[in-house]
Amino acid sequence: MAHSLNLDLFTRVQSDFESQQYKILAGLKAISEDFQMNKIYPHLSHLVELYTTLDDILNRLQDLRNEFPKRIKKIDFVNEVIEHEVVFVDGSDLSKVEDLIDWGLPLIKAKIEEGKTIYEFVNDEIKLEEVGIIPNYTDEGYFFVPDNEESRLLLFQYELTVFESSQDKYRSLKTAFLKGLEQEGAHRSPNAIKLDLIDENKQLPNPATFAFNTDLDFPFRETIFPVTKRKLLQQLYE
Repeated sequence: MAHSLNLDLFTRVQSDFESQQYKILAGLKAISEDFQMNKIYPHLSHLVELYTTLDDILNRLQDLRNEFPKRIKKIDFVNEVIEHEVVFVDGSDLSKVEDLIDWGLPLIKAKIEEGKTIYEFVNDEIKLEEVGIIPNYTDEGYFFVPDNEESRLLLFQYELTVFESSQDKYRSLKTAFLKGLEQEGAHRSPNAIKLDLIDENKQLPNPATFAFNTDLDFPFRETIFPVTKRKLLQQLYE
């Protein structure tokens, strides 16, 4: 999904400053409208990434400003203070970029807090249950999530992958949709559903399996499923 609120709005300040502010406010308004419908992804993760990037740019610009040549702006003979101002290179928009980021960061942070409030509520309302005995090997398995908007129980297979950088180790959860059970089939016990999946896939004879429960009828793709995946990833970390 393309975001109308992007880094270019802050870093390419070639047009009117107020025009850029208008575009940023319009992007935040669109996100807020989705939040009001309890749709938090991909907006929340996008906002966090954007905020972190802009904050880093602002800090770098301030460091860079200290390295620019300075000229005397005012001499206060009474207090014996000399004020300097930074001389930016000709044609530079760095000052506008700095001002725009400084203006926009609090607005983005407020929107992040709005999204986090919804996320935390949903996370508290989704319960995780281990199905049967969980084996020592949990890098592959199944999980079940209700889609209450459609009155269905959705079955997924997952695979935990680990990759390392020079600084840290990262884990991600790859998921594959298997099938959906209508309301009648969903009333079967999670253990019975697990046994069916074992019969269908002999490559996982003793799979780690988890069932999620919630009464929320929030949007599945934009909220329930992303929160569920994050909750499962946290469970597998333990």
